[in-house]
Amino acid sequence: AESAKKAGVEVLMGYNKNVCKYVRKTREFAATQPGSITTFVSNNAYENSPESLGECFERNAEGMLKNMAIHELALLASFYDVTVDNIAKVEADKEFSSCQTLKGPSGKEFTDFDKIKFTITTKTGQTVSVQADRCGGTDSYATVSSGEGEELFRYYMPDEEDKVNVAALEKKYPTAMPYFFTQDPDYVTVKERVAKHTSDGSEATGVATIGVAVDTLKVAEYLTPILQEQLK
Repeated sequence: AESAKKAGVEVLMGYNKNVCKYVRKTREFAATQPGSITTFVSNNAYENSPESLGECFERNAEGMLKNMAIHELALLASFYDVTVDNIAKVEADKEFSSCQTLKGPSGKEFTDFDKIKFTITTKTGQTVSVQADRCGGTDSYATVSSGEGEELFRYYMPDEEDKVNVAALEKKYPTAMPYFFTQDPDYVTVKERVAKHTSDGSEATGVATIGVAVDTLKVAEYLTPILQEQLK
């Protein structure tokens, strides 16, 4: 990030959920509900077995927070002022969350979350939650709840409109990972906004910068040992 800044080069990142329809609609609704708490939920469709998760842990050895949940952390860094220096409190949902040590295909052991849910409160007074489950399915969604915990709003990715595109892509690319299909429209949006920005200088609305990416990785590294300790 510093090298890019010194060279006068702008670097934009491909965090697709920053431009997702469900994120936009959820944030718009939350803005009308003072004191509400937003939860971003991400699911993958791995088989819930030691063999499947062990392979996942080894192939994604950087860990869930730097891999699957990095997109949610980018949302927090982009829109909720979540940085390491601004985190006042983080609390794992112990009832939902799970951290395991499993053997990968190489025979080596890897420790990671197979599912995690946590809530961050910032020093500037914002509260936001993230939930990620390796074996939770193919949908991502977000909810808005009142301060008392009553769910007020929920929006899924894909929605009914996008499911038509998902079905077509599944037929065309039957061996691809399921989440590629649900995220396809968002990567198109990221590329279009970056291309337009490059060609005419217009703002690439919502697209994360390399500065946001650095803050996001720092948050992931900060949270991982804290959450693992809370789950012991």
